[in-house]
Amino acid sequence: MSESSDLPLPSARSAPTVPYASYLRVYEPLAAFAEPERTHWADYARRGTTPTAQDELRRSLSDLVRVPVVGVPVHESADAFTAVVDGVLLVCPWRTRLRGWLALQELVEWFPRPVLDAALPPGARRRAAEEYERWRERNPDARPWIRTGVWQVPLRWFVLVADEERDHVPGERLRYRTPMVQARRRLARALRTLRDAEGYGMLADGLVEVGSWLEEFHPRSMVELDYGGLLHALPADRLAADRSAGDLAAGIAALRAGDPEGATEVYEELAERWRAVRERLFAN
Repeated sequence: MSESSDLPLPSARSAPTVPYASYLRVYEPLAAFAEPERTHWADYARRGTTPTAQDELRRSLSDLVRVPVVGVPVHESADAFTAVVDGVLLVCPWRTRLRGWLALQELVEWFPRPVLDAALPPGARRRAAEEYERWRERNPDARPWIRTGVWQVPLRWFVLVADEERDHVPGERLRYRTPMVQARRRLARALRTLRDAEGYGMLADGLVEVGSWLEEFHPRSMVELDYGGLLHALPADRLAADRSAGDLAAGIAALRAGDPEGATEVYEELAERWRAVRERLFAN
């Protein structure tokens, strides 16, 4: 199956950015980490060799070409993204192994069994699942600092940020950063509005799940929504014009103001815009 589109095909220059995924990250202050991890991250940041998202992706992809196939890294990553906000060091651990286990669970829902078996043999998946069960017994409260959206930015993520927080440098990044307290406040307010309206149950349920995740982190954390590899999958003019966070906020505001027709128009246009991007996952 093939489809025509004005979306650019991957080039040699953009190839390192695949897969085309977006990311929702939480950066926590050092105070959120117990020792000895707190000292590890302090020393890590002091060395000034913090890797980039490209580095993380290259390391993850290198695991996929090993023989025999390794579906999940054998050892947990000791790397993180860092940021300094108002003089405070914030840390977002990669936790690549944990995220690999969680991603394997999602693959079963995305792909037919023959395709999945060809990409990752059943034996490798079974071993990974068994290792995850043993690890989870020892780490029942563990959670990832990074969530991934493949060929999309999940609409519920846009609730957490505001249009004025949009940071777009063409060819380099498109991201939003907001204090955790703001993200939680926006989510709670949107959830109250959506629960009182008809036809938004799926979005409301998604917000409940994201809210439960955010509650696990320090209140002085920072939330980052990063378009990641989508920056290289979508035309530059489309990215420049994209105001999805503002559009979703306008739709929720219309609901709050008693204008369900206006809200529906905004939401359906936004959902269709991202559905067209997401469906490219199944094109060749």
